[in-house]
Amino acid sequence: MVTTANFDEMLFLKVLFAILAISLIVFVLMVISLWKVFTKAGQPGWASIIPIYNLIIINRMAGKPAWWILLFFIPVVNIVVSMLIAYYLALAFGKGIGYTLGLFFVPFIFYPMLAFGDAVYQRSAPTPYMNP
Repeated sequence: MVTTANFDEMLFLKVLFAILAISLIVFVLMVISLWKVFTKAGQPGWASIIPIYNLIIINRMAGKPAWWILLFFIPVVNIVVSMLIAYYLALAFGKGIGYTLGLFFVPFIFYPMLAFGDAVYQRSAPTPYMNP
């Protein structure tokens, strides 16, 4: 006999399983997308799955020095630095501010678009706010 408690537990487990399955799918999609973005930029794809090292490579792709990864460990500053890295990465692939916002706020949509779209990595031209 199914009781209300059993039904609630089953519903909870089904929802939990669905969340885990979706999370796994998004994780795999992001790994594949970042691998492809790295290879488009002439970097080794395996570097996208190595923690910390992938930040160094992303900084290099965005035209920023490796020491910027230290800024990721400072609260609030890390948010600003993440936005700047997304901006310079978008510029490096010939995209604009709209793409920057997409990379920052919905990366699980925009990184696959960057990876599998027609974007070509071009060493971004220096801007007034960028030191190559």
